[in-house]
Amino acid sequence: MSDLHDDTEHEHEHEHQHGPLGELVTLRDWLRYAVTRFNRAGLFFGHGCGDAYDEAVWLLLHTLSLPLDRLEPFLDACITADERESLFAVIERRAAERVPAAYITGEAWLGDFRFQVDERVIVPRSFFAELLEDGFAPWIDDAERVTAALDLCTGSGCLAILMAHAFPNAQIVGADLSDEALDVARANVSDYDLDDRIELLKSDVFDGLAGRTFDLIISNPPYVTADAMATLPPEYLHEPHMALAAGEDGLDIVRRLVAGAKAHLSPGGVLAVEVGHNRHLVEEAFPDLLPVWLSAKGGDDMVFVLRADELPE
Repeated sequence: MSDLHDDTEHEHEHEHQHGPLGELVTLRDWLRYAVTRFNRAGLFFGHGCGDAYDEAVWLLLHTLSLPLDRLEPFLDACITADERESLFAVIERRAAERVPAAYITGEAWLGDFRFQVDERVIVPRSFFAELLEDGFAPWIDDAERVTAALDLCTGSGCLAILMAHAFPNAQIVGADLSDEALDVARANVSDYDLDDRIELLKSDVFDGLAGRTFDLIISNPPYVTADAMATLPPEYLHEPHMALAAGEDGLDIVRRLVAGAKAHLSPGGVLAVEVGHNRHLVEEAFPDLLPVWLSAKGGDDMVFVLRADELPE
């Protein structure tokens, strides 16, 4: 019996002496391995990182509790046995299960802003992050004069939080239909100590906002078409279906936004909606509207803007 036990232990040690756990010693080794593993697995990168290298760096540094902006000093550091187990598990989860890195780390970034995320909410990504950096100028003349703003389909609350920073004198409402998403948003709002400035409430588009008006309404709603939903990379299937799918042409929510926004905008107020690559669908659906399409570093014509007096009654 003891001989069998010894043989089993020897086989276990042999397995660890060969393969990643035994052969990868430094962070540089693990980075090379992760990039190769991700590329061979054919992963899709659309949740904050542009390629296998950037995502590998993020996952490895996060797992090792190292600063996310300081790779070089640690590249030749030796990785302990326990740390190797953790790194291997993270790499395998990303490669085999196709889980977005943000769900593995529990965080996502928009610029310098960090947000808690999990599979109750869509991974934060929006052109509004850049557009809000200068107070949404020139559509907003003076950021300090904005007193009320709405983030519709708020999800994790990330854009509501960015709005609170962009408009220092505004009360912000973050609205969403998902109770689970609102729970995540509450945690993020508390992280930024903005509970007194951001109100989170449940609303099916404008249904829960009767009688309320705003100087600015922004929305990054579901806008994925039925055809696109059928061909999404596996990474996106970990996200809430209701945060992505929006009917045959992807405009189920956008139609309700355009139809109802005027009643919730103050005189001179602005509606801004993100629709991804669906400009042509928007223009086909609303031939009588003349929205302005915005440009950002990440892409052009992904966000349209309409002033209150340009919206239907």
